[in-house]
This record gives sequence, structure tokens and C-alpha cells, in this order.
Amino acid sequence: MWRRNHTKELGCIAGADLSAVGAGKEGWLVESPNLHVALDTNSIALANRSLILILNWSQSIDVGSVMDSNLAAKIMPELSPIEAEYISAIEWLVFDDDIRVLAVGTSCGYLMIFSIQGRLIHRQIVNPAKILKIRVRGIKQDLTQDTSSEEVCIVMPGVVGRFDGSDIKSFLQQWFQESNSRLWDQDSDAFQDNSGNPVRSLPYQLWNVSKYGVCADAAITGVMPPPLMEIQSSQRYYCAVTIGDDAVISAFRLSVDKSRSLVGAILSKVVPATFSTIASLSKLIWRSEPNSPKKPEPKSQPFARASPLTCLKDHPRKGEKLTLSPSGSLAAITDSLGRILLLDTKALVVVRLWKGYRDASCLFVEMLASKDKAVSRPAYYEHTKSDYCLCLAIHAPRKGIVEVWQMRTGQRLLTVPCPKGTKILQPTYRFSSATASSSSSSYVPLEVFFLNGDSGQISVLNRFLY
Repeated sequence: MWRRNHTKELGCIAGADLSAVGAGKEGWLVESPNLHVALDTNSIALANRSLILILNWSQSIDVGSVMDSNLAAKIMPELSPIEAEYISAIEWLVFDDDIRVLAVGTSCGYLMIFSIQGRLIHRQIVNPAKILKIRVRGIKQDLTQDTSSEEVCIVMPGVVGRFDGSDIKSFLQQWFQESNSRLWDQDSDAFQDNSGNPVRSLPYQLWNVSKYGVCADAAITGVMPPPLMEIQSSQRYYCAVTIGDDAVISAFRLSVDKSRSLVGAILSKVVPATFSTIASLSKLIWRSEPNSPKKPEPKSQPFARASPLTCLKDHPRKGEKLTLSPSGSLAAITDSLGRILLLDTKALVVVRLWKGYRDASCLFVEMLASKDKAVSRPAYYEHTKSDYCLCLAIHAPRKGIVEVWQMRTGQRLLTVPCPKGTKILQPTYRFSSATASSSSSSYVPLEVFFLNGDSGQISVLNRFLY
């Protein structure tokens, strides 16, 4: 009997030397907690605590001279040995106008941006804490969405930061324009002062979401209405969902304004003035003391207002991983008891529960699940967004399978065998541009990719079920 193959091989990274990131032993890709992987439609980035390797698994881009058949760049970021700083998160930032860079987060709270050739573009302190995750997402304006929003979310223990996508795009466009006008061997010193700090910092918002405990993961789900009985204004409010050890699920309303309490406002004015007076008196007393050559420490941004909405505490259950749907209306959360919770982020209600999935990981995917549509369409037909249905791919490594479930309450559509040592990945969100949004390009659905660490094979889940 003929058996349908639900995956398609796309490339292989076995030709590159990956021993620097731990390759060479069975299960190296999934067993190391310090190994980070980020996938793009053309490249893949692998990082350990101090090293980043960028590999090409598609020949559609040209990055100049390569060291072997796959390796495009080898990056060793400048990390602080005093603070024992290390790489804690990586993610691609991809724009429709061929701007592709790698965002790197460190254990000391620094956000760094590198080009695909390994050049440092930007380095900025977000908050003096470990960056757990860099989450890129966006909602494009269409018939179902009144507004568009594109952002980069920085997740830290008890802290959530947000960079607007338009600010990052304008900064990168300026950097690439000035970089092309300078010689190739010049460094990006024009964007740094004498102390090594960036001349231009990316604006961002920062919120403290540790009321219910330190979070292990978090996400900004989208724009939400203001609180009841509050005067309508032009200010925006965002909803953030966090998971952690103390509270499995927590939700907060994030205010864009930086208004703080009366005590905080007084302290923000009095404390700096007091320290300035003490510093002036100390200079008068110890006038003969030579100036210290120590660089001034960069300061992070003050916290904006975060109002708690709800939380779910169910000891000893602990939240582990969080995956957000493209629209932000659904979130899949895995916990320490082997359960997967499907959360409606608008109503803040758990609408579905799966049991028996320990060490699982989830990704949302769009599939052509209707057999009638797949058969009736001609071969040259380009599918639109309405042809696809939203599904959840659940990778159960202990079972050695990947299951695809239709959202929200649909049945299991597919079960795919998944070899041991495989990780499921998804390309990062692609920021839109004015030219791309106005063009009539075909819709690109969400896809799930498989990376087999032992063989180096990269494959994709077929979007056709029939």
C-alpha cells in the first residue's frame, strides 16, 4: 500500500564543521541547554555561550566568500569576562527590502545586532538581567485587523521590553546606507562614542511583570482596550501573558506612557539631585585625586506601568514554554506536568487541554485541511489566506512524533514520525514594507521545519493534507 510522505527535504548542513557548538555526539542539538537555534528562509544560526555560527542551507542569497560549503559567518561577540557574560538568546530580524540581521541577547541584558557577515551593527543595554527570549511578531492590517503592529519583544525574568519594528527598520536602513558609503574595512565607530556606547539608542518600552513571580517566558499578545471608567485617550495599551514557576499563567495590561506613582516621581527627582550634590562636595574635598578612567555604566530605561489582570496558580505545576499564534489571539503553553494549555488571550480563558506530552514543544502552522478545496482547485491556482486553517503542531520527543491539531477545537489531522535528536523550528516573522504590502504577491503560510541534528537534514512539513 502506498504511504504518503508528509515532509519534504530542503537542504543539509552536515557539510559544515559544527564541532564548536557541540556537534559530533548523538542528540547534541536537543540535549544542550546552552545551544540556541534561529531559522530563516535562507540561513540558520547556531549559538553556544560565546560563539555564533551562521550557515546557509539555501543558495538564494550571496554572502560573499565562504569558508566551506555551508558556513557563512563565525561571530564571537565581545562579552564581559568580569560579569561572566554569555549569549542567552538569538533571533533573526528580516525585512521585505532584503535587510537581514541577527539579534543577540546576553546574560547581562545587552541586545546586539549583527549583519550576516558578522559585523556588529548595534549594542544597547535593555535591562541588567538575563535575556531569556527575543520574540519577533507582527499583525498586518487587513479586513480582520483595524491596525498593524510590528514589534520585537525582549523577555527577561520578571521584565518585558518592546521595540517598535519601524524604529528598528529605520535604524538599520540608515546603518546600511552609511556602511555602503564607507570603505569595507572601516568599523561601525560612527555609531559609537569614545566610551563604546551607541550614539543613537533604539527607543523601547520596559515593564515589570514580576507581581506573581519571576517569569520563564512571556509574550505581548497585542493591543487591548483601556481599563473601564478611564478617559479615552490616544495612549495604547498592550496585553502581556507570562508563565513561570509561581504562576502557570499571568496576564498584565501594559501602558505605553511612563507615568509612575507619586512616590516614584518624587524619588526620581530627589535621588539624582542628592547624589549630584554629594558628588560635587566630594570633588571639592578630594580635589587632588586623579580622575578615574572607568567608563560610565550605561543606564536602562525606567519601567512603565503594568497592571495585573489575572493569574493561575496550580502548585506544583510550572509553566515552561509559550507559543503565540500569528494574530496573538491564541497561546499554547506547556507545563512541567506534561500538559499543553490552549489560552484565549482575548478572554484570558483556557479553551483546550492536552495531557501526556512531557518535554513537548509547540508551533502554530497553517494547513490546507479541506479536501474539497484541494481537489477542485486547478494546478496553477495560488492559494489565499482564507484557504488555510490554523493548526497546532505538537512535537512529543518521548513519543517520537509530531501531531497536527486543528484550532480551536478541531480533531487531530496528522501524525508524523519524528526521529530522535530532531528540533522543530519556524522562520521568524518578516517585517513588511510599503512596497511589499502594496504588491500582489502570493500569501506565504506558516510552516514548520524539522532539523535533524544527527544527519543535518532540514525538511518542511507539507501544507497539503490530501
